Amino acid sequence: MTIPFSILDLATVAEGGTLSDALANTRRMAIHAEQLGYNRYWLAEHHGMPAVASAATAVLIGHVGAATRTIRIGSGGVMLPNHSPLVIAEQFGTLEALFPGRVDLGLGRAPGTDMRTARALRRDLDQSAQGYPQDVLELQAYLADPTDERTVLAVPGAGARVPLWLLGSSHYSAHLAGMLGLPYAFASHFAPDDLLGALEIYRERFQPSAQLDRPYAMVGVMSAIADTDEEANHLFTSAQQQFINLRRNDRTLFPRPVKSMDGIWSEQERIGVEHTLRYAIVGSPETASRKLARFLADTRADEVIVSTPIHDIDARLRSIELFAGLRQEMAKAA
Repeated sequence: MTIPFSILDLATVAEGGTLSDALANTRRMAIHAEQLGYNRYWLAEHHGMPAVASAATAVLIGHVGAATRTIRIGSGGVMLPNHSPLVIAEQFGTLEALFPGRVDLGLGRAPGTDMRTARALRRDLDQSAQGYPQDVLELQAYLADPTDERTVLAVPGAGARVPLWLLGSSHYSAHLAGMLGLPYAFASHFAPDDLLGALEIYRERFQPSAQLDRPYAMVGVMSAIADTDEEANHLFTSAQQQFINLRRNDRTLFPRPVKSMDGIWSEQERIGVEHTLRYAIVGSPETASRKLARFLADTRADEVIVSTPIHDIDARLRSIELFAGLRQEMAKAA
């Protein structure tokens, strides 16, 4: 049996494009992903980044939900310490009412931005991190069936029972997801170092819950697939440039691909970026298939979610089409 494939989108604002273009491209990609049989389409909360248009995550999930009919939609994730749990319960309760049975609520505890912007979000940086587990439980209670003891109701939200996911890039959320019996998604597409250890912790510590009776782990990958290795590597230079820009605190739109990264990054930057992106699935379908097979064998993942950082929307749509084809090849091999 093959595992489900899903999409992670940041509503990329490409160099030469506009915010409106980015949101229209997200709609196009969600429709195409549904047609290709992807399982979920998630949007990620980030703030203060000119290349990312998914800050108002719940609003954009509604945009995607209205354009699709069957694919699951949700957050990958909402950075819960940036928000009141009650407000998130109301937002996702509304989404569940609009798109019944299709909504996921993935949660993270990082700010999703720089520290100054985090403070502008009125986030108490110390208290927010310490209170994250309690916020998760509070949110879970708001989305559960109301009881006589609960004096504060989320309307919409109460009784919606939107499934929660915990997202992480370290061991912290692995422990918490296991303890609470929630599905777990690891951000191996940008934080590879703790991947295998976090998955082991999650599976070992998992306690069955009302939502989930056994561990369920999803892993993230970046991908750029094209007809040839050369074309795919060319497309992926946009992501490599963006990582350099983030490390330099150079806030730019998502860059066009270049013929070569020589002269753009230093040797130290090259080593750092290649280490961070070492799980990226880049190449022709044949090359990508070998890389993905090794990755899934190492992680024993229950699902894979792919981020496709490609500047040109048509090349991006082609890439997710080819990535979906890898699942078909896996099914034939099985």
